[in-house]
Amino acid sequence: MRTALGGAPNRWVVQDPQGGYYDGLSGARLGWRDGTFAPIDGTLADAFTAEAAPTEHRQLTLAFRTVHVPDERLVLGRALEAAWRHLTGSPPVGWGTAEPVNLPWSPHQLTDLARDRAPAPTQLVAVGAPDRPAIATQRVARTTAGVAEEVNLTLGYERPQDVPLDALESLAATLVTEHGLSTMLTTVRAARADLTLPPHVEGPPIPVSFTLGSRDVKRIGLPRAGSPPLATQPRPLGSPASPALHYPLGDGTDPKAWNALQTLGAYLRTAGGSPVLRP
Repeated sequence: MRTALGGAPNRWVVQDPQGGYYDGLSGARLGWRDGTFAPIDGTLADAFTAEAAPTEHRQLTLAFRTVHVPDERLVLGRALEAAWRHLTGSPPVGWGTAEPVNLPWSPHQLTDLARDRAPAPTQLVAVGAPDRPAIATQRVARTTAGVAEEVNLTLGYERPQDVPLDALESLAATLVTEHGLSTMLTTVRAARADLTLPPHVEGPPIPVSFTLGSRDVKRIGLPRAGSPPLATQPRPLGSPASPALHYPLGDGTDPKAWNALQTLGAYLRTAGGSPVLRP
């Protein structure tokens, strides 16, 4: 829904308690013009920019990419399920091509759909149980490297101490050794545990870690990829002969972790890599 409301012709129109209307995602002041709501003066509504009350709630987001050899035995969605199980103890509840999700979780059915749509890409959504808020989008596409799955998984927590930061490295190791992980960026932000979106500005996510798959590490060279100009050095994952690297960036509380991520990204690109660094 958030993606659908991201621009014209769709818009989330919110009535300002003090009068007027504004866009619930961007905060732009809106007015009725030519049969639709449109920005009127290039300014933001006070109700959107007003400082929100502090919250203990947190959202953990994992943006990762896996690449597989195209094979008739390939089953898609297993990397997403592995991440979901690792962080919640259970698989997703349902999936579909749009919300509301109405199909029970099934990697095999998901794979059949993606095969039927190939070579066109397939965009999917998966959800968790009501008592364990989690939602993910997944894009499946054929690339020159193979079959790529791009996943964005977000989970909600009611307290900062509930965020399973200590499970991220072991999850990265599982995705590397069993699911062909290419890259993974994890972030934390102060936002609603039920994953709903309020119509006011929220704080940005803060990087926690970045994982670079063995293929990119090999292309860059382990000696260089393993020695970035960061306070904390990366930890090898997977095969000792061709390891992936997991780069800790922080605990999700210090915005300076963005500087560390930018430094790492520039360093790896200069070294000949092209990892995906995105929130």
